Amino acid sequence: MDYIDLLQWPAMAVTLIAAWLVASQRENRRNMGFWCFLVSNALWVTWGLHTQAYALILLQLGLAFMNVRGVRRNQLASSKRMSEGHT
Repeated sequence: MDYIDLLQWPAMAVTLIAAWLVASQRENRRNMGFWCFLVSNALWVTWGLHTQAYALILLQLGLAFMNVRGVRRNQLASSKRMSEGHT
């Protein structure tokens, strides 16, 4: 049995959890969702390399870029609220 083939299942589960968290109205959950998406991107890239799924790898790299952008935007919004005295 090739255990790396099984990696697609936790990758799928983490992706679903990330999507659930990113849709939250709570900032900390949204932030955790972006980080979960980044973990899922890494899992999918690992699985994609093993299976030679190059389109999937490119997709995950593009999505990872957008998730990094989401983390940064979430952090900037949080910093702005903190500087304005909002919690």
